[in-house]
Amino acid sequence: MTRLDKWLWAARFFKTRSRAQQAVAAGHVKVNGERVKPARELRVGDGVSVKRESFDWSVTVKNLSEKRGPAEEARKLYEESEASRVERERRMDLRRWGTEPAAALKGRPTKRDRRLLEKLR
Repeated sequence: MTRLDKWLWAARFFKTRSRAQQAVAAGHVKVNGERVKPARELRVGDGVSVKRESFDWSVTVKNLSEKRGPAEEARKLYEESEASRVERERRMDLRRWGTEPAAALKGRPTKRDRRLLEKLR
């Protein structure tokens, strides 16, 4: 059995163990649909859902590890559900083809904006 935060770190969902602990404490990670603590003992077959940035991962634990290894070995620790993979790829496409940067601009420039524009010229 392995601690949840160590497994998340070893499976490369988070870059550090402390970030994994913070995510679990904030409720971004659930095991079998329940909010848990970072020290929760994880077992093979448990369902883990991870919310990270704008991506939601829904995985099943296949193997346990407390050591962080190469990415190929990390992928062997879990199996992602088909629905989760499709949704994640869809969101990646949306992010790739994101919104036009000028779409956030509204109305006329302010006095400060005009001064900044004058400096650029």
